[in-house]
Amino acid sequence: MITKENRQEIVKKFSKHAGDSGNSSVQIALITERIKYLSGHLKTHKKDYASQLGLLRLVGQRRRLLAYLKKSDLKGYGDILKQLELRK
Repeated sequence: MITKENRQEIVKKFSKHAGDSGNSSVQIALITERIKYLSGHLKTHKKDYASQLGLLRLVGQRRRLLAYLKKSDLKGYGDILKQLELRK
């Protein structure tokens, strides 16, 4: 799970100004961290179907946020893909 300190570090790294936790880039980064955690969890607990559904929900949410960011801020979209090492 994402610790409070880890969350604050991500918000500080991806926000445009202090306390900017609602920014699309910040939301995408936080969701990506949760996806990484759940992926590791599912490698050891293969039959945890509730977590599997939660992972699929998070991936869909991140995909929609990335589509929005691509539409509204193409440069920011490219930057976030490079920083988070996501494929597109």
